[in-house]
This record gives sequence, C-alpha cells and structure tokens, in this order.
Amino acid sequence: MSTVHLLRHGEVHNPDGVLYGRLPGFRLSELGERQAQAAADWLAARDVAHLVASPLERAQQTAAPLAAATGLELHTDDRLIEAASKLEGRPVAGGKNLLRDPGNWKYFLNPLRPSWGEPYTQIAERVLAAARAARDAAGGREAVCVTHQLPVVAARRKAEGLRLAHDPRSRQCALASVTSLHFDGDTIVGIGYVEPAARLPSGRGTGA
Repeated sequence: MSTVHLLRHGEVHNPDGVLYGRLPGFRLSELGERQAQAAADWLAARDVAHLVASPLERAQQTAAPLAAATGLELHTDDRLIEAASKLEGRPVAGGKNLLRDPGNWKYFLNPLRPSWGEPYTQIAERVLAAARAARDAAGGREAVCVTHQLPVVAARRKAEGLRLAHDPRSRQCALASVTSLHFDGDTIVGIGYVEPAARLPSGRGTGA
C-alpha cells in the first residue's frame, strides 16, 4: 500500500480575472501563501518521502513550505502542468464573460472533448502517470504532487471510473486541497480528500 497526494496550489494574485493557464508571471496571493503553509502543515505530519510539482510558478510556490518543513528536495514534472487552453490570456477566469464574446463561441463546439483545450483523456493519463512515478520514487512511503484544479479533477475522475466530461461547478477541488490516491500495487483502491486551508478567509484572487 502507498499513497500519492495531489495538492492543488493556493490562490493566485489575478486582479484582472485572466484565464492564465500556462502563462508566466502569475504567483500566489498573500492568502495563497497562507493556504500553501496550511497544506504544508497538514502534509508534514504524514510520512512523505518524495515531493514534485508542476513547473508553473504558483505550483512551485505552493510546494516550497512543504519542502522547507520536511527537508525534501523539490522535483519538477512537466506532466503536472496546467491543462492547455485556447482561451488562455482572456479575462474569463471562472467562466465570467465567457460567452459574451462571439469570438469564443467556436471553442465550444464539443464540450465533451473539450474543443477549447487539451483533451480530458490526455490530462488524466499524464497526471496519473506522474502520480505513479512519484509513488515509485517514494519507495513505499508517501508522495506529494503539486498541480492544478483540472489536472486533479481529471485524474480523480479517471481513477474513479467516472465520465471525464463534467460540469466545472461540481468539482471537489478547493484551493490548496489535498486529493489522496491510495495504491495497492499499481491499482488505485481508494481516494481521500481534505481541505487543510478551509478555515482561512476568502480572498480576491483566483485559482486553476
């Protein structure tokens, strides 16, 4: 038995409501930094032996407090990166104003794939592959993968045998939340979920 924790990054400073996706220059807000510390405090009490994160700044920042608390080296895995999106850079974070611009309509022809970005199947497969690599690197102990909301949700839905296309409003993946994949050998036999930062006040940034 072994466990891999998928940690979503904390809140991002994004006053303009941009769908930042993979764009550089988007770091954690002050609240996001506190959320990262709350997650680190919870995870540091676990038997974590391997720490890896998406290459994006907000994920690296979220991983930093846990690296400091445990003394673990922070590794980077491109398979944990945010989902690619054709709407990147537009002021539509959280779905706001998404359909007001007719120029966006062509991206919604096939919401099941989805047509606006990286296929759900591809996201799920790469994140689960990264999780299994982290599991192996942990050598029977626990591992943490710091990533983003849609990668976590896609991987979890794939592991649970659920349809990958879904209503984003139904996602159980709060900022700095931990989704835990419990392995028996190569098989995921259970999934846990906690929100270490749930008691912190709401901020004005965004997540993804």
